[in-house]
Amino acid sequence: MSVDHFGSEPGVHGEGHRQISGGWVRAGIFGVSDGLVTNVSLILGFAGASPGAHVVRLAGLAGLVAGGFSMATGEYVSMRAQKELLEYEIEVERQSIAASPEAERVELRDLFQERGIEAELADRLARDLMRDPDLALRTHAREELGIDPSATGVPLLAALASLVAFAVGAFVPLIPWLVPTPDAAWWSIIFGAAGAAVVGGTIGWFAKRGVVRWALRQVGVAALAAAITWLVGRLVGG
Repeated sequence: MSVDHFGSEPGVHGEGHRQISGGWVRAGIFGVSDGLVTNVSLILGFAGASPGAHVVRLAGLAGLVAGGFSMATGEYVSMRAQKELLEYEIEVERQSIAASPEAERVELRDLFQERGIEAELADRLARDLMRDPDLALRTHAREELGIDPSATGVPLLAALASLVAFAVGAFVPLIPWLVPTPDAAWWSIIFGAAGAAVVGGTIGWFAKRGVVRWALRQVGVAALAAAITWLVGRLVGG
């Protein structure tokens, strides 16, 4: 399932768990990373051809706007399709519970047994759960489909997160070209590398996988993409 937000709240046993349903944080992180890599590559690709600062600036702005709306549209369409597919499967399960409760009870009991629960306890759990149709639906959806019926995502929120995040990421390497200087390309590289390090480090911090490693990985990806597009711009436009 898609990521919603990284805020955590302590549970009854004191653990801090992060809510990861809905999609907007995943879309946001992917958007800012994509915006940064895409636009630093686009800007340096144009800069490699030495067309003049105003052309590079226009290309960067066009990349920001077009890329942001492209990301938002793609995120909305894909997540909307996923949401509708999940809701269809949930409705099928709801109808099955209403039409054949005994068969669904047996199915649930067997699922519990497959997970190592003793037969008597599995049967009692299945009977208790089936007494509440909503609880039965949530349990069947999670056990059979891997779906939480209350967390199928919010497509519009994910689309907006993608649009804003992409624009933020794409704006970073464009900053030096808004008030152009002879060293604007170098400043784009510096800003792009710093932005990539922040994005990568943030992902590593949230994922508990190493801030420095993720920061270096993100900088490496951005540097490779930017170097290739700069070389293409140099060869084609030079």
